[in-house]
Amino acid sequence: MAKKTGKNKAEKLDYAALRRELKADGPGRLYLLYGREDYLREDFLRGLRALCLPEGDDGFAYHRFDAAQPDLRALAEAVNSLPFTTERTLVEVRGFDLNRCRDAEVSELERIVSDIPDYCTLVFVLSSDYEPDMRLKAAKLLCRLGRAVDFTPQGQGQLMNWIRKRFAALDKDVGPEACAALIMTSGELMNGLIPEIAKIAAGTPGREVTAEDVERLASPIPEAQVFKLADCLADGDYDGAARQLHELLSAGEEPIMALAVIGMQMRRLYTARAAIEDGLGREFVEKNCGIRYSFALDKLMNTARRLDTGYLASAVELCAEADYAMKSSPVDDGELLRELLIRLAVS
Repeated sequence: MAKKTGKNKAEKLDYAALRRELKADGPGRLYLLYGREDYLREDFLRGLRALCLPEGDDGFAYHRFDAAQPDLRALAEAVNSLPFTTERTLVEVRGFDLNRCRDAEVSELERIVSDIPDYCTLVFVLSSDYEPDMRLKAAKLLCRLGRAVDFTPQGQGQLMNWIRKRFAALDKDVGPEACAALIMTSGELMNGLIPEIAKIAAGTPGREVTAEDVERLASPIPEAQVFKLADCLADGDYDGAARQLHELLSAGEEPIMALAVIGMQMRRLYTARAAIEDGLGREFVEKNCGIRYSFALDKLMNTARRLDTGYLASAVELCAEADYAMKSSPVDDGELLRELLIRLAVS
């Protein structure tokens, strides 16, 4: 029988500790790997493969399934197949749609994962945009009998250290201010930051990379542009807000997705402003807005201080109205988004 090592839910990610444990204890029998930070997920998988298949894939010890609904009979055969030239087998299942797993499939899956041989490691790998519903039977089963790891973006210290190392490998020095500017501009996901770091390093003539270099060379994610849009509104710079919206749409962002980001930012600003007025403190804003970096929280709080509570309450309502209009009105979504910006400026 498989050893019950699960915790009924995914653990908070401490990636360094996870890798140390893998190196010290060796591969487990069952894993569920998911989450937005696919760079770390794939790095962990490489470590897992290296331990299970130290001589590489011999054609017998590695089995991979790529399907939303894999053949469970074939999966059971792979799990129970004996290794040939290695001590372990590795079975990798990618893209399994756990949320659509029916009761009969869950029962069959339970028969497989509850009796994994000592020599086998079975790992379920979900894409970065897939969120398993931990209330459903299939996800609960894998959490209970195996190791579920949610690969979330790294904390501020870990991510900044990683950025410094990536720049150092390109013979560049980067300080905390430039690291913060890069995360604010290009996001927190490592696979998205890698090409930006290479581009900034190539475009910076000197050894030191500054926040100005990042601002000049990095490609902004939609959230960064919406941050700037909100700052323009706070400063009464409506032309600047219009430019940010134009750049957002010109980059190919769908209006409905752009509206979602704008609405989220307005809700965050309203929360921050209410917390300021009620003396609830930074921790309240950090928790309720899901902000993990102190420099992002500083920026949010500073912008919120420059906006009136009534204005932000109205902005949240206007975003909700625009969302309803996009889903129910024949008017072009881009026109509705531009109309929203005008209403935000007027109000």
